Amino acid sequence: MSRRKAFGLRSPRKPMPVAVGEEHEVDIVEMSRRGDSGIARIEGLVVFVPGTRPGQHVKIKIIRIGRNYAVAQVI
Repeated sequence: MSRRKAFGLRSPRKPMPVAVGEEHEVDIVEMSRRGDSGIARIEGLVVFVPGTRPGQHVKIKIIRIGRNYAVAQVI
């Protein structure tokens, strides 16, 4: 198979480690580039949590899932 054809192929997607409505306890590890959300990671998936700062330990609820990320709110 030539490189050109192989470029368009995608590897099978792994299932998301979270689902909408799930609750998790996470540590906020960094700030988003925009500075309005803290970032946590769940099994490598980036989770944006608005209104948090690095160093906080919070309980969150997943409210939206994107292709490579999730958005949660503090509960």
